[in-house]
Amino acid sequence: MPVFGPVSRNDLIKCLRKAGYEGAYSGSKHQFMRKENLTIRIPNPHRGDIGKSLLVRILRQAKINKQEWESL
Repeated sequence: MPVFGPVSRNDLIKCLRKAGYEGAYSGSKHQFMRKENLTIRIPNPHRGDIGKSLLVRILRQAKINKQEWESL
């Protein structure tokens, strides 16, 4: 995975799948991914990449630290 920073939505989903998450499933307003008892929301597609601050919040919910992310 690229260095910890902005990432495209597709790359985020691919890496979360490598980390054991399943999905992305359709929800009411956002898609989501699941792993055991964890559920995380995936941002809707927009023109730009997912910024570092939003990536940090998503990975915190997913219980993935920076070192794990960079090794995916």
